Amino acid sequence: MKNTTTEHDIKIAKLTFSSVYPLYLTKIEKKGRTKDELLKVIEWLTGFDETIVHKLIEEKVTFAIFFSRANLHPNASLIKGVICGYRVEEIQNPVTQQIRYLDKLVDELAKGKKIEKILR
Repeated sequence: MKNTTTEHDIKIAKLTFSSVYPLYLTKIEKKGRTKDELLKVIEWLTGFDETIVHKLIEEKVTFAIFFSRANLHPNASLIKGVICGYRVEEIQNPVTQQIRYLDKLVDELAKGKKIEKILR
């Protein structure tokens, strides 16, 4: 498994949540999942309800800011597996790991996993 580089960590932390959220939405809707399910997954991981999510999108916050404001779920460390070629539980940079946690949850949603199983 590959490790993230400092350059990768900086690049991904600078991405805006507002630029990635529509991609998450498209990915899960193509697989028959709903926006409400996506919001439920985001809220479970971060503590952000729909109102806050929309506020963060409007503010165009970076992922670094997004996760600095999040109240990460105590079971987030139970998220395991490979996403984008990285094993999430082995990622050293906390922000990069948190972003990949979210990516992994969205991926599981898109793959049809039951919401009860996604929300560990």
